[in-house]
Amino acid sequence: MSKTRESLFSRSMLAVIAAQFFSAFGDNALLFATLAVLKQQVYPDWSQPVLQMVFVATYIILAPFVGQVADSFAKGRVMMFANGLKLLGALAICFGFNPFIGYSLVGVGAAAYSPAKYGILGEITGGETLVKANGLMESSTIAAILIGSIAGGVLADWNLLAALIACVVAYGLAVAANLLIPKLAAARPGQTWHPVQMSASFFRACRLLWRDGETRFSLVGTSLFWGAGVTLRFLLVLWVPVALGITDNKTPTLLNAMVAIGIVVGAIAAAKIVTLKTVGRCMPAGVLIGVAVVFFSLQHTAAGAYALLVIIGMLGGFFVVPLNALLQMRGKESVGAGNAIAVQNLGENSAMLLMLGIYSVAIKLGAPPVATGVGFGALFALAIAVLWGWQLAQKRRQI
Repeated sequence: MSKTRESLFSRSMLAVIAAQFFSAFGDNALLFATLAVLKQQVYPDWSQPVLQMVFVATYIILAPFVGQVADSFAKGRVMMFANGLKLLGALAICFGFNPFIGYSLVGVGAAAYSPAKYGILGEITGGETLVKANGLMESSTIAAILIGSIAGGVLADWNLLAALIACVVAYGLAVAANLLIPKLAAARPGQTWHPVQMSASFFRACRLLWRDGETRFSLVGTSLFWGAGVTLRFLLVLWVPVALGITDNKTPTLLNAMVAIGIVVGAIAAAKIVTLKTVGRCMPAGVLIGVAVVFFSLQHTAAGAYALLVIIGMLGGFFVVPLNALLQMRGKESVGAGNAIAVQNLGENSAMLLMLGIYSVAIKLGAPPVATGVGFGALFALAIAVLWGWQLAQKRRQI
């Protein structure tokens, strides 16, 4: 077996992928199960994106600290602890506690988990293999989104308690998988734990990464992508009844699954076609995501909607995987992989919070879901086109 294949399919990598699959499965099943809880308890429509905003806010609040946590301890153990917090949050919702409180606890776990799960890739793989490892990670994640979203929606239609129990079991399996990751040395042990000094160190890392042209390009691109992705997910919940006349919990999850299928294909294609030296090849796909969202929003047939969401997913996977790999490589060399991912999480979740906030206000003011989707897609295409032009201009200045 080649050295590359050993790096990609070692025990450590397989354990990370398994843990990520069950954790992401739980995250996505729990989202749709909790949305069903809100519907059952007759919360207003605008509360649905607010639920995700509460989740996202934990990433932003904890951003100065979670990167150092990931770099100060063995990342596999950090992942296990974070999945344990997700397990507690799912149990809280399962036992009837306020869904916003339980989902916030899951958000705390997710905020701690993210720098460790991506940062560990740079410790168990390296070089151009890192892009392939990211492709494998994204494929596992999207497969979990696909299965978890469908499971959450279908089980919630059948029995809401069963849907919540499935989430608890998934997080338990994620914790068990984390135990199989060999204990790696801490990347940056012995750092201070004074909150003020930790915050200062984090914002120094922010400044360093945002001043570097390549990492700034990656941060802006991934922030726009994930902000748009989470907004599209909630738009689907309101768009389906209006455009397709379907009011169940299952159909929005199936449509999200189509995006997931597409992302798997796009991530695989990116791993084969794009390298760290040719990251710019992903930019046309980013512009086309927005164009495809516009066409999707105008659909009134299920077949057309499913096909366009697969295309959107393919474009998304091709767009985001190379940008993630670029940030991990550059971040590991400068501020540490954990800190780099924490900075990325701050950017991505700030974008999510902003986009979800705008979306919530638009829905509360009575904006039609179809018109909202068209405007959203057009603005996203324009934003990526501007980012692409800025990247090309920057390259010309360097020549």
